[in-house]
Amino acid sequence: MVTDVLPCENGHAQERALFGALLKTVEAGDRWIADRNFCTRAFLCDIDTREAFFIIREHLGLPCEIGEALRACGRTETGSVAHQRVTVVDEHGQAPRWRRVRITLTHATRDGATIVHILTNLPHGVAATRVADLYRKRWTLETAFQHLEAYFHSEINTLGYPKAALFGFCLALVAYNLLGVVLAALRGVHGEETVDEEVSLYYVANEIATTYHGIMIAIPAPEWDVFYAMSPADLADILLDLAQRVRLQAIRKSHRRPKTPQPPRKKPVRKGHVATAKLLLNRRAKLTTP
Repeated sequence: MVTDVLPCENGHAQERALFGALLKTVEAGDRWIADRNFCTRAFLCDIDTREAFFIIREHLGLPCEIGEALRACGRTETGSVAHQRVTVVDEHGQAPRWRRVRITLTHATRDGATIVHILTNLPHGVAATRVADLYRKRWTLETAFQHLEAYFHSEINTLGYPKAALFGFCLALVAYNLLGVVLAALRGVHGEETVDEEVSLYYVANEIATTYHGIMIAIPAPEWDVFYAMSPADLADILLDLAQRVRLQAIRKSHRRPKTPQPPRKKPVRKGHVATAKLLLNRRAKLTTP
């Protein structure tokens, strides 16, 4: 589920420009998993200082001192795992010691990489193989953005003004969280593997979109107030009861035959993308220039 959003009107803004606002959401005991774009000395040290934990892919630009030789510690589904101690000196001269986990991949990534390094400050009791498995879950974030675009139309082309586009995107995030609750109830009754493999998110989203207005006519808004006063546990019991009555056949995925490979086509030359926020800012500047 999406719990925090940091809106930015400039579509060309670098993610690192928002680190200050992002760090304000870090709480003690959190576990943050991120790609190598977030692997900066200040970001990692701030998370460590706030008594939270991180599992972040190492960036080549991060200065760190190797403290010991690599030690093999098992295998995961993607390859063999080894780890070692490293030291990173922060801007105040402090030198926290973390772990550097190396995964030698059985199959290369899309970029051709065969070795992946992950930095973590998790306690040594958390096995390096466990750290590697946790990092693999980062891709669920990429899947979430794919679902937002495909099922909730989070990026509407006609919403050219940045504030309107951000508002529409945040509404899609709320709908995505609601879908997450529905799927959790279905998993609790029909099993996680069955729901993940057989249930179509498109059909679930379409069912909600097409029946919502009819339900609000048949059951007036005041009738729903009883759910607002419920505790999370009571509401969960009702959702599980309702999930038992869902016919999975009506929302089952349609499995297609393998597609016939198409010959490669020449792609048309595309013009460079320009951030709408920059265009509006330049137009305002021209209008105010004497």
